[in-house]
Amino acid sequence: MNQIPLFDTPRLTVTEFTRRVRRLLEGDKALQDVWVQGEISNFSRPASGHLYFTLKDAGASLRCVMWKGDALRARGMPLHDGLSVEAHGKIGLYEPSGQYQLIVDILRPAGEGALYAEFMRLKAVLEAEGLFDPARKRPIPQFPRKIGIVTSPTGAALRDMLNVLSRRMPLADVLLAPSLVQGEEAPSALVAALQKLNTIYQPDVILLARGGGSIEDLWAFNDERVVRAVAGSVAPVITGVGHETDFTLVDFASDLRAPTPTAAAELATPITIDDLVFSLRASLERLDEIIGRKIYERRQGLNAVNTGLKFYSPERRLMTEQQRLDDATRRMSRGLGGRLALESARLDGWRDRLESLNPLAVLARGYAVVSRPQDGKVVLTAQQAPAGSNLNVRLAEGSLDVEVIDNS
Repeated sequence: MNQIPLFDTPRLTVTEFTRRVRRLLEGDKALQDVWVQGEISNFSRPASGHLYFTLKDAGASLRCVMWKGDALRARGMPLHDGLSVEAHGKIGLYEPSGQYQLIVDILRPAGEGALYAEFMRLKAVLEAEGLFDPARKRPIPQFPRKIGIVTSPTGAALRDMLNVLSRRMPLADVLLAPSLVQGEEAPSALVAALQKLNTIYQPDVILLARGGGSIEDLWAFNDERVVRAVAGSVAPVITGVGHETDFTLVDFASDLRAPTPTAAAELATPITIDDLVFSLRASLERLDEIIGRKIYERRQGLNAVNTGLKFYSPERRLMTEQQRLDDATRRMSRGLGGRLALESARLDGWRDRLESLNPLAVLARGYAVVSRPQDGKVVLTAQQAPAGSNLNVRLAEGSLDVEVIDNS
């Protein structure tokens, strides 16, 4: 017979229980930074961009999720069911279903662990030598006249770079140093191609590129010989190896790292033909403006000089003297006219005075002049003309011969 407990036992809801288990799992530091190897099954990539799959081996299975941001770095890996991989991540618990899962942030094919370890070892050695020092980076020329390319002559990367260069800067000469980009002979071929470009063609910038691939495919660009050749290149080097998420040691040694070969070609031509055309047109407009302003200033100067020459020219002096002569002529004419008027007025005055003294004028007022005809003497008194004397009487008009009858 079951006995009823005297006190209630603690009870947890499913949610509370699941969260407690989650805290226990996520509190284990060893399970928050762990590598797990297994075979992919139940792989799915929904529209969200996240990856869902199960890792399994002969004895167990582990549910996994890889969020979109981390999944983008694994785009170059052809993920599918049955692929043996190594997954790095941390343990977590999905509360709605109560299942624990591995939250993956790095995914690589099984067997790459040794390559990755070698990558990190060599990176530390070369970095300690200063080959990756940012102070060694050289600027990329703004207008390269010769562009060197080191890549496979048959790869899509070359075609993409040539298309970009011909579109952005068709004026530049493009020099190809073909090379293997994968396999055991690739490192020596890459070094020889870089040396050939630097010693013979001497380009302004070099593009070292290839398309994407696995870590094994890109391993030639992690070779120490290639890294040292890139660091010792006379011309600055732009690397565009693999996809955006791929990093190789030559990326650290190069002067500029591009995420793809196409982007490398774009970075090699910071100034495009369109930029040059725009700059040329702007320069021509400024030149026209400057020339127009200079012509205007020179024309103003010439006009001033011309004005000065006219002021000091003999023609102007002749014109000035002619004007002075005209002014003197006018003044003389006005002076002579005034003098003539004055003398004419004086003459008229004398004429009036003479007229007033003219005997004929007196006769015209009714007077007469009496004279003796025998001697022409004027008779002024009656005693000078006795009776019987003959006299001449001068009138205003005509004269009379008279005889004195009586002189009393």
